[in-house]
Amino acid sequence: MNYTKTNNILGWVCFVIASLTYVLTLEPSASFWDCGEFISAAYKLQIVHQPGAPLFLMIQKMFSLLAMGDIHRLAYWMNVGSALSSGATILFLFWTITALVRKVVWRPGEELTISKLVIIMGSGLVGALAYTYSDSFWFSAVESEVYAMSSLCTAIVFWAILKWDAHADEPKADRWLIFIAYVMGLSIGVHLLNLLAIPAIALVYYFRRTAKPTNKGVIVALIVGCIILAVIQYGIIQYLIKFAAYFDLFFVNSLGMGFGSGVIVFSVLLIAAIIYGILYSIKRAKPILNLALVCFAFILIGYSSFAMVIIRAKANPSLNNNDPDNAFSFLSYLNREQYGDRPLLYGPYFDSKPIDYEEGEKIYRKGKEKYEVAGRKFDQIYDRNTLLPRMYSDDPQHVGYYRDWMGLGQDQSPTFTDNLGFLFSYQSGFMYARYFLWNFSGRQNDTQGNGNYTDGNWITGIKFLDALRLGPQDNLPPSIAGNNGYNRFYMLPLILGLLGAFWHFKRKQKDAGVVGLLFFFTGLAIVLYLNQTPLQPRERDYAYAGSFYAFAIWIGMGVACIADFLKKKMNPVNGAILATVIGIFAAPVLMAKDGWDDHDRSTKYTVRDFAKDYLESCAPNAILFTYGDNDTYPLWYVQEVENVRPDVRIVNLSLLGTDWYLRQQKYKVNEADPLPITMPDDKFVQGVRDVIRYNDQYKIDGSVELKDIFDIITSDNDNDKLTYQDGSKENFLPTKNFKLTINPDQVIATNTVSAALRDSIIPVMEWKYNKNYVTKTELGMIDILAHNNWKRPVYFAVTVPSSNFIGLDKYLYNEGFASRLLPLKPAAEDTTQQQDDRLNPEPMYNNMVNKFVWGNMKNARYLDPESSRMIGIVIKSFNELAQSLYNAGEIDKAKKAIDKSLEVVPDKNYSLYFTIHRFYTADMLYKLKETDKANTLVKQTADYLDKELEYMYEISKSKENLSTNDIQLGMSVLNQLVTLTQQNNQTALHTQLDNSFKAFESKFMSSMR
Repeated sequence: MNYTKTNNILGWVCFVIASLTYVLTLEPSASFWDCGEFISAAYKLQIVHQPGAPLFLMIQKMFSLLAMGDIHRLAYWMNVGSALSSGATILFLFWTITALVRKVVWRPGEELTISKLVIIMGSGLVGALAYTYSDSFWFSAVESEVYAMSSLCTAIVFWAILKWDAHADEPKADRWLIFIAYVMGLSIGVHLLNLLAIPAIALVYYFRRTAKPTNKGVIVALIVGCIILAVIQYGIIQYLIKFAAYFDLFFVNSLGMGFGSGVIVFSVLLIAAIIYGILYSIKRAKPILNLALVCFAFILIGYSSFAMVIIRAKANPSLNNNDPDNAFSFLSYLNREQYGDRPLLYGPYFDSKPIDYEEGEKIYRKGKEKYEVAGRKFDQIYDRNTLLPRMYSDDPQHVGYYRDWMGLGQDQSPTFTDNLGFLFSYQSGFMYARYFLWNFSGRQNDTQGNGNYTDGNWITGIKFLDALRLGPQDNLPPSIAGNNGYNRFYMLPLILGLLGAFWHFKRKQKDAGVVGLLFFFTGLAIVLYLNQTPLQPRERDYAYAGSFYAFAIWIGMGVACIADFLKKKMNPVNGAILATVIGIFAAPVLMAKDGWDDHDRSTKYTVRDFAKDYLESCAPNAILFTYGDNDTYPLWYVQEVENVRPDVRIVNLSLLGTDWYLRQQKYKVNEADPLPITMPDDKFVQGVRDVIRYNDQYKIDGSVELKDIFDIITSDNDNDKLTYQDGSKENFLPTKNFKLTINPDQVIATNTVSAALRDSIIPVMEWKYNKNYVTKTELGMIDILAHNNWKRPVYFAVTVPSSNFIGLDKYLYNEGFASRLLPLKPAAEDTTQQQDDRLNPEPMYNNMVNKFVWGNMKNARYLDPESSRMIGIVIKSFNELAQSLYNAGEIDKAKKAIDKSLEVVPDKNYSLYFTIHRFYTADMLYKLKETDKANTLVKQTADYLDKELEYMYEISKSKENLSTNDIQLGMSVLNQLVTLTQQNNQTALHTQLDNSFKAFESKFMSSMR
């Protein structure tokens, strides 16, 4: 029997199955989160967010060429790039599993029997295909994100160390180690997760090169592996660049040479030192030194992909995050300084008080002729600190969550025990073990979990077991049973993996320890390193995919374990075949069956189309303020790639607080004109006006013109600054009462407001600024608003938090997916009122009924949670538009608006909060005399509420700490439906709903006694 041929053929079979799966289920356009940015950047070779992924972008650029110039298919082909990378990961996983199982069941010199061959290949098939259909890996495999390619790098290096292990006694075997070093260097240009395989690789090296391994030797090998990991992550990735930056500082500032001259000299010296060291090691016959230096050189060769970042930054592309065109900005880019730091080994509790600070090193920025000091880094000194600070964030939302999760009183300070409790229960349990069990036990639904019983939990699929943790499982509500993410694996993949781990440790402890180390470093070690705060904006399971990869190896070995048992009961060949069949059905088949419907994105275009709708909400040459990833990156994609509305200038408020982004807004991008920012660059460079604080010591009466406010806070005149006790002078905000004087003729001439609404134009816009400070974000907004003179329309995306409106809420009028700033009489002087009544019906109607596209959300096989959350905004917008038109007497238009809503919005209720919007839709249908449609909607909504409330009632009987918010919401909407049907004389339906409401009222009242 030809083992090698069989191994190769079946490996490629796994590749084909996995790749075909991912190609069939991949998203045909851009996805949410970072994908839009990556696709845009890859298309034009631009600069993505820190710390960059240049190799990933260059490879994806190659896949984009397969679109043959069709810009509408470009994202699809980049997604294919991820699908094939993921398929290749499965290929190397198969070969990894077969290599490990072979070392146990087929020893050198023994005959390769059919049963042994079946066990080896069956283990590889089951483990590789189980990982193929694992939830977290499948999610990343069908979109253009770095995690698919990063997983491939990890798979290659772990397979390569096993190849080295198999050939270590042969001449030139160490070339496998050099290959590993090169792949790791390349992987830095994709994602750093690959480096976490280094400690496991160090252990393989130690076991292979040591005749009699000892516990002490194992510990030393692990320490050496960790040191190598630290040397690459900090020494090579960061400190080499830091040395180069300070070389450049000396050559530019001290020697008067041009920017970059010191970097060139440093690079030449580094290359010369490496060459000299390699020649020296050859001459003096020092093989370990030679291997180390050659590996170091190949890591640098792979790492050189980052040259693309500097080269493209010099070209000033449209997307140029951090503008890393010089040594110090590049260093900041690699260090992710924009995202700040988090304490890891020692730091404060969330309620620790800052008592002092200590200055750190200088911060340099590029000036006109030399590097200038932008300030200093500093570290706060706190009154209370702890080892391994896990509850450290002083964000009020995080503090509240810490207290709730750990059961701390309002004024109770956390202890070190509480700190460790949060590490084990939340970070390790909720944010890792939950994800792990999603993949191999089962998943309740795809709703993001925040620690309650009804969202995002793991399940076994076995009713009585799930009932012990989550409450009754007999009559699950639509939010669970009707959710595509409701996946029941009955713990079978988990059990198979545990059997495989047991078998592996029993039969080959050293190899099992290596896999276990890979499992730990790509799982719990990341938990310790990330030190995540609560209330993350999304689920973070993708970060731990390497850990799930390691467990999939043991799932494959579960076949060998079962075969080992069965060979005592039957013919070994039949036992091996039966074990393989059991493994295939217990893991990959079951996982594929339940996982397909929540990973099949092939019919979904919501991300691309919603992005178009954001842009189409805007008038020509508009300025559109966005805030988060999902209302920015998809918009970049449709502009940069599909050339949709290139006249609209997208301004991300999260980035506007940086000097490089503010500077870029002063230049034209695509067809979008520069923003009306009047500040010269030196007014807002890093270290200048980072924060301008509010001080009312001058007691200014009345409102102050926005231009005057701007002039004061940007003045370099010492008379316009406050003097502090240390003698320093700083700009300050003297008042929060702002105003803009309006010239009606100018407003009408620029088509901001039609001439028919001239009487509605107010002479002065007055508002109260809503913060106690001005950062560069607000400074840039004030500059824009003060000097725009209504020449360009100004919009805020509907997803921008109101805290970012700088107090302008009452002057913002919804026109679809964006609200326009208009100098009209406020619809509600009470700015605390929701924006429901503030909309601009004519353009909003044209946008939502005639122009907008809806991403096939009505008929898509699967909508991800972000898309389904957007549906709530869509329904709400249609309801408000219809209500406004109805109030204005435009009944036909109101009917068309509400009919359009029913046409494009899915009938399915995606969450309890949808029922609020369904109620208002039904109310409008009754008003429009569409009684049958209204009754149908009421019945659907009431049926959903009945099932949800019944489930919550059952849960409330067994779970004392169940949140009452959902119960109150469900009862409130049901009660409103009761009233609504009574008001509209739907007697039979009203009686049915009233009886249901009273029954639930009685149930919940009795359960609370």
